[in-house]
Amino acid sequence: MSNHAVLAEKFIADEARTDWHDQTLWWIRQKRDKSAKSLPEWEQLREWASQIKNHTLSNLDNYLVEFEERAQANGVTVHWASNADEHNEIVYNIIRDNQGSRVVKSKSMLTEECHLNTYLGQKGIQVVDTDLGERIVQLRKEPPSHIVLPAIHLKKQDVAETFHKYLHTEKENADPGYLAGAARRHLREKFIEADIAITGVNFAVAETGAIVVCTNEGNADMGVHAANVHIACMGFEKLIPHTKHLAVFLRLLARSATGQEITTYSSHYVRPGIGRQMHIVIVDNGRSRQLGTPDFRNSLKCIRCAACFNTCPVYRRSGGYSYHTAVAGPIGSILNPNLDPEKYADLPFASTLCGSCSNVCPVKIDIHSQLLKWRQVIVSKGYVANSKKNGMKLVAFILSKPGIYRFCGSMLRFTMRWFPFTVKNRLNPWYRQREMPEAPPQSFHDWYKKRKKVEHKR
Repeated sequence: MSNHAVLAEKFIADEARTDWHDQTLWWIRQKRDKSAKSLPEWEQLREWASQIKNHTLSNLDNYLVEFEERAQANGVTVHWASNADEHNEIVYNIIRDNQGSRVVKSKSMLTEECHLNTYLGQKGIQVVDTDLGERIVQLRKEPPSHIVLPAIHLKKQDVAETFHKYLHTEKENADPGYLAGAARRHLREKFIEADIAITGVNFAVAETGAIVVCTNEGNADMGVHAANVHIACMGFEKLIPHTKHLAVFLRLLARSATGQEITTYSSHYVRPGIGRQMHIVIVDNGRSRQLGTPDFRNSLKCIRCAACFNTCPVYRRSGGYSYHTAVAGPIGSILNPNLDPEKYADLPFASTLCGSCSNVCPVKIDIHSQLLKWRQVIVSKGYVANSKKNGMKLVAFILSKPGIYRFCGSMLRFTMRWFPFTVKNRLNPWYRQREMPEAPPQSFHDWYKKRKKVEHKR
């Protein structure tokens, strides 16, 4: 079974790459901060976005019906899928009914969640991901490691090797302009040949039945306008009530994701062109269960900006693949246990609970609080090792007894000072990847008592 700690150990084995990954994502986090500070109303926008999402989730039944009715009135065919299998089958049937064989797809984390590419591949249908980062990892037969920056774990030299192997570019030519040009020529052929285009959905507007897709490369537009059939796949949480609400979310999304003021393309799809088809597949796949659980309902507000990824000290240094799931990082660590708490029991523990993720979330999801709550659920279900459970019970006992806590503290300081080899060895999991701190000469409690005595004498 996959485990975050084991997979993270593989990633951090390359220390230089780990440092680079950490610094690159922190640079993006800093861009987000600068962009946010440029708007005096930033915190007000966050509050509005949170309230809009809360309102929508509380009235989802009405808004979903309204969205379906408006979309159908626009000539769009609306499909409903209760789980990933139904979603994949619906998409396949649309492709089959239209005798499609060449499919282009813009970035969609829902289709990654449902493993659509693998399913269609087994049916003999090849899907070409047209987002540049997605295409790079697809050629490498890897999943995305980040929901906004799918190939962030790769350096330009890695891309050069991949393109040389699959696109026959010049060997070791890692010039970004040259590589981007090669990708553009390669993907342009795929767009022209395609008969089916699949996109994700960033926002679905109940008032109009329209969907909005945000990209920086225009690949969603290229696919939709070139193909005769457009299939848009969305989780039902992507709904917002009115078009005017887009003004709030579009100002938050790009700034939170990459530090841009807005994505280069914010494409509105309302109805199919003459002689063409447009399908929208609305997916549950565990979302209704999340909606009905008060402790975790808030997570459905997520707009997939990945701000929590870029700030998380664990994700930055363990990489996306250590989460062994389509949506990694802090938000993935509270979404995925909802799908399978046993399979993803390790993810809520892959966190320091520092709260930085909650601080940067544009829709004010209490991510760190939900991580803590998931830990409690997972322990109650018995999905943690007995060694961890018993260790936590021992720590809880010690911390709840002041006298025992002070005694253990003094013994540990004595041991670390005079017999450091007893803790600085390979048997100590903490020491394997960290430097042990120097033992202080006295505890804070002893220092405080001594200080109080001095003050009293004065």
